[in-house]
Amino acid sequence: MATYSCTKRHVMRESWYLSGMARLDLNLLATLDVLLAEGSVAGAARRLQLSASAMSRALARLRKATGDPLLVRAGRGLVPTPRAAQLRDRVRRVVDDAEAVLRPAMRLDLGSLSRIFTLRCSEGFVESFGPRLIARVGADAPRVRLSFLAKPDKDSTPLRDGTVDLETGVIGLPMGPEIIAVGLFRDSFVGVVRKGHPLLSRRMTARAYAAGEHVLITRPGLQMGSIDAALERLGLARNVAATVGGFSPAIALARASDMIATVPGKHAASLCLGMHCFALPMPLPGFTVSLFWHPRLDADPAHRWMRSLVRSVCGSQS
Repeated sequence: MATYSCTKRHVMRESWYLSGMARLDLNLLATLDVLLAEGSVAGAARRLQLSASAMSRALARLRKATGDPLLVRAGRGLVPTPRAAQLRDRVRRVVDDAEAVLRPAMRLDLGSLSRIFTLRCSEGFVESFGPRLIARVGADAPRVRLSFLAKPDKDSTPLRDGTVDLETGVIGLPMGPEIIAVGLFRDSFVGVVRKGHPLLSRRMTARAYAAGEHVLITRPGLQMGSIDAALERLGLARNVAATVGGFSPAIALARASDMIATVPGKHAASLCLGMHCFALPMPLPGFTVSLFWHPRLDADPAHRWMRSLVRSVCGSQS
C-alpha cells in the first residue's frame, strides 16, 4: 500500500510538472530577448515580423509571467525596469544556448572562420607563447583574431558571462566547480638576475639567496607563498627591496639593478632573455599551468580547435 501511495504521488507530481510545461510558452523567451534588445514594441515587432498588436499582446503575457512591467513609458519612448535590466544578459545567454542546441552541427571551415577569441592570461604567457600562437592561427585560420586580456585575479566570472573564451593559470579555489580545466605544462619557480650579478660569483645557497635584495611580486591568486614558507623552515626570510604587481616589471627591475626576481621559469621564459636564471637553492614543489573554459563552449567546433592549438603551442615547450 505504501508503494502504491508513493507511486501515485510521483505520478501526480509528474502530471503537475508536465501541465506546467504545457502552460509555459518558451517562445516568450525569444520575444523577451528581442524586446529588451530593441527597447521598443514597434522595433521588436519589425524584427520578429509581427504586427504591433501581436507584440503588445506578447508583452502583456510577459508582464503577467514575470510579475513585472519590464518596459515602462519614459517620455516618448520605453525604458527597462530594474528587473528587465537584470534579466537582459541572462535571457540572451538562454536564447543563445537554445539556438546552439537546435542548430545542426556544421563541419568547421577554418579558411572562412571569422571570429575573435578572447584569452585571459598573464603578460608572461603572452610574451612566451603569444607569438607562436598568433602565427599558428594566421596559418590555419587567417580571419581569426586573438584578444589577450590581463589576468588580475582568479575570478571565473568572465568565463561564465562569456566575455572570455579561454583562460590560463594555476587552479585555485575562486574557480567555480563547473569550469573545465586541462593541464598545459608543468612549471617551477626560478631566480632571475642580470648577467654579472655579484650573487653569481659565489656558491648559491639558501642563505645567500635570501640575503640578496628581492623584488616581490604581489598579485591575487599568485601562489608564491611556498617560497617564503620554504625559507622560513630554514630560519630565513627574503630581503624585500621593492614590490610590483607582475612578472614583467619584476624582471625589468632585476635587469637594471642587483635585485633578484623570482618567477615561473617556463611561463616567463621570454621575459628573461639575456638574463641569468638559476634553480632556487631550497626544495620547492612544481605546479601545473592549466587551460580553463566554460562547459557551454565545450562542444563548439571552433572553440575546440582553438583549445587544441593552445595545447599544441604550450606542449611544444613543456
